[in-house]
Amino acid sequence: MAGAIRGTLENFHEGWYYRDLWSNLAMMAAQYFAPMLVFLCAALVAVRWPRTGGLAHLLLAGLVAWFINTSAGRVLIAMPLVVLGGLYAFGRVRPARRATLLLVALPVLVIACCAIEPIWRIAHRVDDGFTGMRIIEGNGVRLRWAPAGPRWPEDGTSWDGARSACEHLNADGQSLAATPQNVWWCLPTVDEAVRSMVRHGVQAGGTWDQTHAEPTYAQTPDKETPLWAPHSKVIYWWTATEADATHAYRIVYNGQVHPMPKKVRWGYLAYRCVADVSSR
Repeated sequence: MAGAIRGTLENFHEGWYYRDLWSNLAMMAAQYFAPMLVFLCAALVAVRWPRTGGLAHLLLAGLVAWFINTSAGRVLIAMPLVVLGGLYAFGRVRPARRATLLLVALPVLVIACCAIEPIWRIAHRVDDGFTGMRIIEGNGVRLRWAPAGPRWPEDGTSWDGARSACEHLNADGQSLAATPQNVWWCLPTVDEAVRSMVRHGVQAGGTWDQTHAEPTYAQTPDKETPLWAPHSKVIYWWTATEADATHAYRIVYNGQVHPMPKKVRWGYLAYRCVADVSSR
């Protein structure tokens, strides 16, 4: 059940960004539901062929302990698999038909329940298809947000890489220079990013509590234009605000803020440069 819940939530949080349905479904099955499907198949085999299924669970436990080499992985995942493998090998599941039905039906039911809200939300996202320069003003901010390109890339980079890209942008904002230009582009501060978040084209009423390092919103933002690209894999942006010497804050499309090591360069953690509207 945990795999069904987590797989569904993660799929609609960081996945499901392709424009066509079949690509999204393929990614969902291969990237987010693969562990659940593997464990489900092992359980189905164990119901039909107990000793074979028990051995499969022991093999899975070994793989988990090998690839998730942490105490939590060994205790919370590998050990339960070992126990289940022993129970299947020396016991019998009866009635087998009812057990098979439950093994298949319960994950499907959990997935359906968890998918209701994100499916509705994604289906109603605002996407005007324009990825050019935007001016966002109100809620205490007035900023020019970079268009798609070197100032708003499709691929992730480290915090230092994001800052360097903004510093090296030429005055026209269309290309990177060999030396720092420091013309007018920069990363937004965490306060500016929070205040700029939108939902359905309306600012979400975000405020940043610097004391507790927490954002609050009148309504939860989403991955929508004018700030976000709904069909991009990028779901996090770097901000200019440092949490400490080795961490900086990132903002999620839903408005949440977390400190992250500056050196990480995940593909879905990028940036979008900004400038004061009066700057040219």
